[in-house]
Amino acid sequence: MAAGSIEELLDLLYTEIEEAKNAPLSNDRCVVDRDRVLDMIDDVKAEMPVEIKRAKDIVAQRNDYMADAKQKADRLRQEAEDYAKELLNKDAITRGAEQKAADMIAEAEVQCQQLKEAASEYCEETLRRMEEAVADAYDEVKHSRAQFRSALSALTGTKHTVSSSSSRPQQAPKRAMYDAEADEDE
Repeated sequence: MAAGSIEELLDLLYTEIEEAKNAPLSNDRCVVDRDRVLDMIDDVKAEMPVEIKRAKDIVAQRNDYMADAKQKADRLRQEAEDYAKELLNKDAITRGAEQKAADMIAEAEVQCQQLKEAASEYCEETLRRMEEAVADAYDEVKHSRAQFRSALSALTGTKHTVSSSSSRPQQAPKRAMYDAEADEDE
């Protein structure tokens, strides 16, 4: 008999039994060609290891495929988790950097304001001292002019006054000149 798949052989055996004639006086039994049916069973037995091996190979391939798919899925899941953690870390780093930058800007603004205030105070104090120094120098110049006029009057015998229309003293006739160096030595 020709060898085929177990399924085909079993179909042939089923057909053989189904088409067999009923045994005399019985509906449950039939008459079959013993040699033919035994050949079919032998073919099924011969084909069984091949079919079982094929089934085992298919199961093994399926298991390998499932294991490979599970590995890929696990790897993809792990990569996705790592990527998500990386994004969270980057986000945390970014937020930290933004906060630090904001803190630095705020501190710089406070320092800038303090520097402005200190500079303003320094300028105000320097200008006040300068004003006092200029006022003291002006008073000293006025005092020196007065001493000069007195010394000049004493030497020349005339009184020098400042007219209201002019800030220069009236000139005396040219006689002796005042010697400031000699005045300092005395």
